[in-house]
Amino acid sequence: MKLHLERPLAIFDLETTGTDVGRDRIVEIALVKVMPDGQVNTWPAHRGPEHRFLINPMIPIAPEATMVHGISNEMVQSAPTFAEVAPRLFAFLLDCDLGGFNSNRFDIPLLAEEFLRADIDFSLEGRNLIDVQVIFHLMEPRTLRAAYKFYCNKTLDDAHEALPDALATFEVFEAMMDRYEGVEMDDGKGNLIIPVRNDMKHIHALGERRKKADLAGHLVYNDRGEVVFSFGKYKGQPVAEVLQKDPGYFSWVQNAEFPLYTKKVLADLRQSMKSS
Repeated sequence: MKLHLERPLAIFDLETTGTDVGRDRIVEIALVKVMPDGQVNTWPAHRGPEHRFLINPMIPIAPEATMVHGISNEMVQSAPTFAEVAPRLFAFLLDCDLGGFNSNRFDIPLLAEEFLRADIDFSLEGRNLIDVQVIFHLMEPRTLRAAYKFYCNKTLDDAHEALPDALATFEVFEAMMDRYEGVEMDDGKGNLIIPVRNDMKHIHALGERRKKADLAGHLVYNDRGEVVFSFGKYKGQPVAEVLQKDPGYFSWVQNAEFPLYTKKVLADLRQSMKSS
């Protein structure tokens, strides 16, 4: 089934130095950019012995991570840094919805962190975030390798290389739309049936089980639409109220080891409070 797209959809996969969004860095990135007319472009553009687009993370790669994706510190020594490729990558992703496998929890937050470190404000405003894993876990809980076998009847031989994973995710997503469009499913809470639709805004909404104000989920919306803290001594309390009664809490968050995107959202909220 051809995807119903109103704008380009960039499905991507990252290999990283580790799994901490706030601390770790990208060591490889690959993207599959699907246009509304069905044209598909990839980054890197061609596959071959040197098809992996490696990035020098400027920090050591954890041995456990190397065991997964096979990228060593020696392999990235001469690779460009993320800051060097960021302007070109930003242009490639301009006006794109973003998709991946477990991308809402990891790949998108980490990508946003890297852009902020490169002094590029990579806004997610208005973008649909398409996490293929959300549908997969609702309908057929498995791994990407099993999903590729189940939906496409193919074997994913190059798992944990970014471009094969991104291409496989794209194929799995198309196959999911063929299989599930119009099929009703539980929302995960046992009280709502949602028919799957071949529509990016709808798929985006499936991933928004808990409405987050930032990417990491440290700031979330309550039932009244207020942004509240989801951690610490002020958990569940509105940000606006906390910053009024304890202004020093803002500085504590800004100086602590929270993701840059969380700090940015909190700073924007404080600025909007001053302007109102």
